[in-house]
Amino acid sequence: MSAPLLQVRGLSRAFGGLRAVDALSFDAGEGEIVGLLGPNGSGKTTALNLISGALVPDRGSVRFAGAELAGAPAYRVVRAGIARTFQLVRVFRSMTVRENVQAGLRFGRSARHGGHRDDEQALLDRVGLGAQAARMASELTYIDQKRLELARALALQPRLLLLDEWLAGLNPSELVEGVRLIRALHEAGMTVLMVEHVMDAIRSLCDRCVVMNSGARIAEGTPAEVLSDARVVQAYLGDDDLEAADV
Repeated sequence: MSAPLLQVRGLSRAFGGLRAVDALSFDAGEGEIVGLLGPNGSGKTTALNLISGALVPDRGSVRFAGAELAGAPAYRVVRAGIARTFQLVRVFRSMTVRENVQAGLRFGRSARHGGHRDDEQALLDRVGLGAQAARMASELTYIDQKRLELARALALQPRLLLLDEWLAGLNPSELVEGVRLIRALHEAGMTVLMVEHVMDAIRSLCDRCVVMNSGARIAEGTPAEVLSDARVVQAYLGDDDLEAADV
């Protein structure tokens, strides 16, 4: 049996006396969608920051495709094949939609190795922005800015995509579109690790979920398993009455 694409072992990071991530361990297999869940402040985004090279762990291991990446700078993580979106949308507002994606293509893995890469129009078509290539990024709606950030991440030619609350703030129809887009990426072979609070999307998309609280893993399993786990209900609601839970 082949090793998981991503292996996180004993990952820890403290800020002063606060253990933001505390001995976190989990795997993500090739082609899986894994949800990283937990109440606000549980350490999910910090975990993504440690995996993506935005932060250096105090201890622990992050192995990706067999290579150790713990403590590696973000550019090395990108070159290894990991790309991400952010909780707060980050686009180059003074550039056009097309130019934003060109920036990602410039630093993509295939640009360095001489292999095939999707051009910016194909990437924009893929996320539903093909007709808006000439618009300024600042003129886009909120969901379209999210789509643009996703296209720029895909331009890096990742094997693993980290999504930090990518579905947050969307209205019901936008949410349906967002879920459809993530599912299409998955069906095309993308491995996804997603931090998310939209439980309907978690149930629909995720193969497995890892639940964090106070920096540590408290549950792991299918969406149905973890969302009915008393420890998870307690973490979200402060009440272990499962009948009252709607997480």
